[in-house]
Amino acid sequence: MSRAAFEQISGRARAGAQSPRSLFAIGAAITRPRKLAAIGAAGLASIALAACGGTDKPQKNGTYAGEGGAGAPYLAVGPLTYSVQISRSLNPYDTEDSAYLQGLSSKQRELHPGEEWFGVFMQVYDKTGASHEAAREITVHDTEGNVYKPVEPNQYNLYTYRPGASVPAEGQLPLPSSTAASGPVNGLLLLYKLKLTSLENRPLTVKIVSPTDPSQTASAELDS
Repeated sequence: MSRAAFEQISGRARAGAQSPRSLFAIGAAITRPRKLAAIGAAGLASIALAACGGTDKPQKNGTYAGEGGAGAPYLAVGPLTYSVQISRSLNPYDTEDSAYLQGLSSKQRELHPGEEWFGVFMQVYDKTGASHEAAREITVHDTEGNVYKPVEPNQYNLYTYRPGASVPAEGQLPLPSSTAASGPVNGLLLLYKLKLTSLENRPLTVKIVSPTDPSQTASAELDS
C-alpha cells in the first residue's frame, strides 16, 4: 500500500467515526505514556512483579483501564502472568512504527484493501522457581466474531513476541537487557492485520491460551 493510499484510507476511517474513537484514537485511548521508557527495564520488572502480588492481582478477565494504563489487569494463564503495555494501530510511515514492521516477507507485508496494522505490546512474568513456556496462541477478537492471529516477522525484528519462548524463573519477557525492554514501549510486539471494520466493532479483546493446557485462558478488553 502506498503512503497516499494509507493516508486516504485512514482519513476515511476518521471521517466515518461517530465518536472520538477514530482509527488512531485507539492508540491515544489505551497507550501508556512513553515516559515509561525513561525508567530502567530492571526497575519496570520489579515494579510490575510487585504489582502482581499486590493490589493488581492476576485475573482471568479484565477491562483495559484506558489512557495511562492505571489498573490494567495482570492476566493469569497457567504459571505465567501477562500484561498488555500498549495496544494501537501502527503507521508504516512513522519512524517508530516502521521499526516494528521490520523483518516481514513481501507476502506478509501485503495489506488487502480495508486492512490496517495493529500492535499489541506484551510483558510476561514468571514468579515461580522454574522457567516456563510463553503462550503460543494470543488472538485478537472483535464484537462481530472476527478472530485475528498474529503475523510473525523474522529474527531481524528485535521487538517481536516469539510464541513458546522460555520465560526465565523469577524473570520476565522481554529480557531486561533486550532491545524491546529498552525501547519506547518496554514490551514485546504481537503484530496483527485488522480489518478497518473491526476497529469500529469495539471493544477489541485479546485472548491468551496456555501452551500446556488449552482449558486455561485469560482475556481483556484492549480499549475502553
